[in-house]
Amino acid sequence: MDCIVKSSELGSGVVVCNGESESVENVVFGGDVRCCIQASPPRGNGSRNTSPMGRVGSRNTSPSRQIVKTKPRGLDEETHGTFGKVVHADVQMEDNIWAMLPEDLLHEILARIPPFLIFRLRLVCKRWNSLLQDSSFFKFHSSVPSDGPCVLSFCKSSLIPQCSVYSLPLKAWYRMSFTFLPHWAIWLVGSSGGLVCFSGCEGSVFCILVCNPLTQTWRVLPSMHFNQQRQLIMVVDRTDRSFKVIATNDICSDKSLPTEIYDSKEDRWSVHQTMPASNLCSSKMAYCDSRLYLETLSPLGLMMYRLDINSWEHIPARFPRSLLDGYLVAGTQKRLFLVGRIGLYSTLQSIKIWELDHAKILWVEISRMPPKNFRSLLRLSAERFECFGLDNLICFTSYNQGKGLLFDVDKKIWSWIGGSAFQSYNNQACFYEPRFDASIY
Repeated sequence: MDCIVKSSELGSGVVVCNGESESVENVVFGGDVRCCIQASPPRGNGSRNTSPMGRVGSRNTSPSRQIVKTKPRGLDEETHGTFGKVVHADVQMEDNIWAMLPEDLLHEILARIPPFLIFRLRLVCKRWNSLLQDSSFFKFHSSVPSDGPCVLSFCKSSLIPQCSVYSLPLKAWYRMSFTFLPHWAIWLVGSSGGLVCFSGCEGSVFCILVCNPLTQTWRVLPSMHFNQQRQLIMVVDRTDRSFKVIATNDICSDKSLPTEIYDSKEDRWSVHQTMPASNLCSSKMAYCDSRLYLETLSPLGLMMYRLDINSWEHIPARFPRSLLDGYLVAGTQKRLFLVGRIGLYSTLQSIKIWELDHAKILWVEISRMPPKNFRSLLRLSAERFECFGLDNLICFTSYNQGKGLLFDVDKKIWSWIGGSAFQSYNNQACFYEPRFDASIY
């Protein structure tokens, strides 16, 4: 059978076999062009099967069926292609049509583009450059689901803030400018709903700042009633477009301070019950299901603060044996995780993850870090690590390794995040959800 390939300048074309045409489509990945032919001539009975479908590893000498398996540059998995229609790659887009695209339709499309790529698109024209000042674009963006979580790495060296953001969906690092922050904002408190919270001391005054890194808007919160360095956590409520900052005891202070809560809707701090605990652990707080959790040694267990009734409660959940470097991590709904290292100076040293059984008030082990990953994360037995979470994702970092380890609690999958952003000794990190519509008021 004679086959003639007719190709255009751009590479698309039609294959003509004995007067009958079959479809052809070119696939371009990273500069490589693959021409995929699909044809189906009859095959007689008793004929020898020379198709690659019948003989594994054999050379394809039959035109009956062709499945292209390639591994183009930049792709991790093989791409399989079968095509059944002609694609006209030389079709020109009419400028006079696309230039008159309705404003609402344009915003509907752009709102679905990952936020970090929006900055590149702003270079297209003045119209697109003004997107971040357009309230209608924010309206569409707020109705679109999040593009996915990111890991924000912050470091302030020589008064110059350095920040990098790793997008989990895009699997890429992006630089973010934090030069708009005042010089005293040196400690990363955390992030929620697209906002990031910092704290620091301006002279002798303890200050708290909330910002949106994408829009580079920020403001300093009013002073607390008992204004001194405290343990802080920020939570965002996207339904009513507000946020709260909760301040508990000062871990380094001998005296107990009342709990204070800042509400952005009222723009003020309110004073509440003092936490009935005299000895806190150094781990970070965790907030889930409108409840705030802290580890305490006296009384032993957890202290839980309920925001709905503004009251502290003690949960007598004993820590697992041989626990070191414990961290509380909030999961989805009511799930609360405890992450910690066990077996210091032991050959069986490891990191385990427990989940709190609220009914039995008991920590239940759900996973253990694989020994290979543990040795890669912590090469020294007494080396320090950091841990933070979002939903059911937990991230581990160790500053001198230059990489992070991500664990998906639901899928039980461990994966590495590479990058020099984790290498600084004073590096701080947290999960971050980039959103243009996150308001600081």
